Amino acid sequence: MESNVYDKNRDPSQHEILEVFKREIGFNPPRNFSRRISASEALVKRIDLAGKLNGHEGCVNTIEFNHCGDHLVSGSDDRRVMFWNVATKSLVLSYASGHVDNIFQARIMPFTDDRTIVTSAADGQVRLGQIAENGNVQTKKLGKHHGRVHKLAVEPGSPHIFYSCGEDGLVQHFDLRSNSSTKLFCCTPFTELNHNHSSSNTIRLNSIIIDPRNPNFFSIGGSDKYARLYDIRNFDQPVNTFCPKHLTETHDVHITGMSYSNTSELLISYNDELIYLFQKNNGGLGPNPLNVMSSDDLEDPQVYCGHRNSLTVKGVSFFGPNCEYVMSGSDCGHIFIWKKKGGRLVRVMEGDRRIVNQVEPHPSIPVLASSGLEKNVKLWVPVSDDILPLPHDLQEIVESNRRGREDHSRVTLTPDVIMHVLRLHRRQALAYIERRRNRDELGSDDEEEDEGDGYVMGFSDADGSLDDGNSTECNIV
Repeated sequence: MESNVYDKNRDPSQHEILEVFKREIGFNPPRNFSRRISASEALVKRIDLAGKLNGHEGCVNTIEFNHCGDHLVSGSDDRRVMFWNVATKSLVLSYASGHVDNIFQARIMPFTDDRTIVTSAADGQVRLGQIAENGNVQTKKLGKHHGRVHKLAVEPGSPHIFYSCGEDGLVQHFDLRSNSSTKLFCCTPFTELNHNHSSSNTIRLNSIIIDPRNPNFFSIGGSDKYARLYDIRNFDQPVNTFCPKHLTETHDVHITGMSYSNTSELLISYNDELIYLFQKNNGGLGPNPLNVMSSDDLEDPQVYCGHRNSLTVKGVSFFGPNCEYVMSGSDCGHIFIWKKKGGRLVRVMEGDRRIVNQVEPHPSIPVLASSGLEKNVKLWVPVSDDILPLPHDLQEIVESNRRGREDHSRVTLTPDVIMHVLRLHRRQALAYIERRRNRDELGSDDEEEDEGDGYVMGFSDADGSLDDGNSTECNIV
């Protein structure tokens, strides 16, 4: 009977009807009903734009739902953090973060009544925002990296502990009870002896994530091809490393985003490459991948293709109550949603006129939020009365993205994108001058030598060296 209910040849909408029928006659417990309906492909195919959150004056680089999913926090190039009511699509709170450059990450600390927010930015700072009962917000600097800080990872269920990683290769540990940071280790390239710790030879980190089933383990990724799994109790070397075997011989790819599923599967998104899913106990290369004699016996990871990840530092995420789907933004301005099992595209939506970079799932219902180079956050809800088809020009979109990946060339810039970048150049140059002036006057809070402005994508050539120039771009994590 059960196999007939989930016959793959059936219309996906029939699954919804059968689930509702089973719920009505008492064969489907409420929790199971909610999960199955939320994971229904027919419901995913009804997801459409339900509204926009307007208020930021720059690119929105980070979005996150709170634990209940009724509010959302965002951070932007305008250096402000905004707190939104999702149901009413209204702004609840906005405050100046104290950062002097683009905010890349804003995270709500759990079990703090949504009053404790930690942020990181292109200025290298990690900062705390504490919201008082009267709505006033006090901010302060918790730590500093030498280079941009793209990601923070909050320990699951902890109102105190989180980690940061930066383009200086450093991983830091923060405990809000002590208002201090601890430098854990600096990520360096693998060598034959695995002991090259030169400070000038580091992996610039883009992503750090904590295993939700075991907070002792976390993974990091950045300017080389390997995702490194560490145990918080021992930093001498990774516990394991992950990389698709066909990329082990390449030197021109790097990791922009990673995500864990609720069963500790590891999702990795590569720049100008594809997205790969590694099972917890399969596909690992061990502590030092250079010591692996052959990768022929490794199981091939599931692959997700069709999008383009080149111009910015994109994230990647799961979707669904049991992580049944994978989703990512793309340089072509679309949101791609794949079925996790099999990698089949089920939904492609136009999410931005330029680039979609952040796609965030709601914690409990089939709703998601997205942001990109536009100055707003978009909310996506299954509001369509009909099952929405894939775009009629999907083949052209996918083919264009494929050619761009294979050519390792920049996508063609339209005049509005060129003007947008030029405006960013001018604004960030003025901001750089202002920061230097402020630092000369204050001399205390930011004594560290300024690292200079950023650069397009954060990576340049195959060996990962920095650009010599001061080219900047709107970088969204």
